[in-house]
Amino acid sequence: MNWNTWIRQIHRWVAIAFTLTVIANFAAMGLGEPPAWVVYSPLPPLFLLLFTGLYMFVLPYATRWRSGRRAAGEA
Repeated sequence: MNWNTWIRQIHRWVAIAFTLTVIANFAAMGLGEPPAWVVYSPLPPLFLLLFTGLYMFVLPYATRWRSGRRAAGEA
């Protein structure tokens, strides 16, 4: 399995964790005032999603840029 496949798998599993923490957050708010750790629990998965998502977003552009640079250097 290559690096890009690992990033995609991590992104998928972190998205599931993020979704579960948001659902738990809403459930806790429905029961009353939740503690601070419940309110802030979606933030770590959200930051991981941000970084892995940005990596996957830039990947096609970086691949195109690298292949274009390599082709220009050979000519």
